[in-house]
Amino acid sequence: MAIIEPVEAPASSRRRYRLRSPATLEPAGEFEVATDDDVHNALESARKAQPAWAELGFDERARYLYRALDALVERQEEFIEVVLRETGKARSEAIAMEILAGCDALGFYAKRAGEILRTRKRRMHGLRGLTRRLRIVYRPLGVVGIITPWNAPFILSLNPTVQALMAGNAVLLKPSEFSPYSGKLVGDLFEVAGLPDGVLNVLLGDGETGAALAEAGIDKISFTGSVPTGRKVAEACARQLIPCTLELGGKDPMIVCADANLDRAVSGALAGAFLNAGQLRWGTERVYVVDEVCDAFTRKVVEKVAELRQGAEGEFDVGAIFRQEQLEVIERQVEDARHKGARVLAGGRRNPDLPGLFYEPTVVVDVNHDMELMRDETFGPVLPIMRVRDEEQAIRLANDTRYGLSGTVWTRDKRKGCEIAGRLESGGVCVNDMTITYGVQDAPFGGRKESGLGQVNGEIGLRSYCHALPIIVNRFGGKKVRGSYPFRRKSEDRRQRFIRFMWRSRLGRWFS
Repeated sequence: MAIIEPVEAPASSRRRYRLRSPATLEPAGEFEVATDDDVHNALESARKAQPAWAELGFDERARYLYRALDALVERQEEFIEVVLRETGKARSEAIAMEILAGCDALGFYAKRAGEILRTRKRRMHGLRGLTRRLRIVYRPLGVVGIITPWNAPFILSLNPTVQALMAGNAVLLKPSEFSPYSGKLVGDLFEVAGLPDGVLNVLLGDGETGAALAEAGIDKISFTGSVPTGRKVAEACARQLIPCTLELGGKDPMIVCADANLDRAVSGALAGAFLNAGQLRWGTERVYVVDEVCDAFTRKVVEKVAELRQGAEGEFDVGAIFRQEQLEVIERQVEDARHKGARVLAGGRRNPDLPGLFYEPTVVVDVNHDMELMRDETFGPVLPIMRVRDEEQAIRLANDTRYGLSGTVWTRDKRKGCEIAGRLESGGVCVNDMTITYGVQDAPFGGRKESGLGQVNGEIGLRSYCHALPIIVNRFGGKKVRGSYPFRRKSEDRRQRFIRFMWRSRLGRWFS
């Protein structure tokens, strides 16, 4: 994410920020901060536009997504350059994480939202099923607020926006102030696609803008970011009695069993720890390796880390740290581990050969849970490896955290891998693969414990942008409804006999 600096301006004018690249430290633009009035005006515009947008139906809404998809494919180079300028990530990461994933999200929901959200007819159980029919209709919530972070600024803005739009909602999107133009690309994309005015409103701003959005009186908030800010968003939504989805921090564990394919596990460890310079909440933040293979695993990791190229321009593997504050967190955690007895086998410092915010890919061993590095979210290119007696100890330590977002298990025995995965207190787990749960649109994604609230993606995520409206229809009619006045003792006795038959007799329980 870009380095931001306030721009001096008269007290009567809007606040402005100046951006600089975290990789090259070169200027990356300026932007004005949206005010409370801007938020309320955007909400008013969205309220006016939303009913007509919802009335279009799934096929019509999908046409706009397909146009946006065509534009993204056609203009991908332009979008990549914006992301690189603001984040300093490797070009390959920008292509895979932002563009490819964005195309997948647009295509997936354009094609499948109509089926996922179509009206369902349900046969009711028991005797009610003879006289009544149930329909479940998925109605849009109205106007959804989406507040997004800086680590994957385009896809984490696009993906929830696409889901909310296909569900029939209007959207107010507030990207991170550290990557505003990457988030604004979502608005640019749908403008090219011809989206009706007011359906999508992009608000560039800082924490004050986000707070105004959370308090504005919209119908749902989707937030991705830090735990402290997530709590504030949840409190605002609770006061207004509106739903929210929170995707927050992570301290994602990796378990390497004695029978793991070590070459593949090492490849997964490096990808999980160093992709996006480690700034992924669903990456790999701590590794537990069974004793008998720990030395071999660690040796292979150190050898591969030595081959990684860090840079700001051209072809490289590991990019910049997006924020100065995050770089300081990384440094503090590694120094705390060193002070408490850990050994650094690779990296362990800022890169002295590069001008921007770079921390070298780092491997740390002899770690334990007394160290910040194994307890608190690092969000940087650091791979701590802890030796464990067996898989049982690995599971216990993996669950010894206040977070629960993602995790991985590595073993040649897929059944055992799934069994271990099922015992992890995690939002999602991958077996013999790096954590890719957010990138799988078919699967729900969300955290447990302090890692979040609710789930995004897949059927569950898409339906969370709707109210599931049950409609119950009586099939036959008649003069009176069941349970109507006047009450009679004869009717009461008949109902009690019915209760005894339905839930005491074997036949009745089968029928119920």
